[in-house]
Amino acid sequence: MRLLLVEDDVMIGEAVLDLLRADGYAVDWVKDGAHADEVLREHGYDLLLLDLGLPTCDGLTVLERLRARKDRVPVLIATARDALNQRVAGLDKGADDYIIKPYEFDELLARIRALLRRAAGRAEPVYEHLGVSIDPATREVLVRGQAVSLSAREWSVLELLLARPGLVLSRKQLEDKLYSWRDEVSSNAVEVYIHGLRKKLGAELIQNVRGVGYMMPKGAP
Repeated sequence: MRLLLVEDDVMIGEAVLDLLRADGYAVDWVKDGAHADEVLREHGYDLLLLDLGLPTCDGLTVLERLRARKDRVPVLIATARDALNQRVAGLDKGADDYIIKPYEFDELLARIRALLRRAAGRAEPVYEHLGVSIDPATREVLVRGQAVSLSAREWSVLELLLARPGLVLSRKQLEDKLYSWRDEVSSNAVEVYIHGLRKKLGAELIQNVRGVGYMMPKGAP
């Protein structure tokens, strides 16, 4: 999953960036509102982690412009503005959740997972399909009840496909979800991860739609 972090405090930004990447997310980080607005117009993200007190353009303005474009990306506001009227204003302008600084990292990660579940149309914390289950909170993968070890990127590919069975994702779409700006992407990286998943989970689990991309079938293949 690819997230955009909008945070002007360098110390906080670096800590959150390291936390999110350690948890397997691809993360881009911008430090002012105008840049955030520009980036959101050009790229698609699975979640926006948004501070409010930003230089050049306030976070609420970024949020208003985002929703005016009908962009439905989940937005988690993370700010020191703790007054009730400010929290209400953020939610009414289109934010999906709100967390007050300073916050515990475990709570931040849990709120992110909850928003990503909701965006995928799921309520259950564990994803299960065709004998495979994954737990985003623990990163545990079970295949017919047996634990399987995956690399961080294999996990990310599996989560993307398992979250929406029947949806075909192209190689470019998968790359956009797996990598941030600073990551180098080899030309066959996605194919390598798909190959690894098929070896560990079963060759029939992930289907190749010729000329289009990859998907996990809705029913038994």
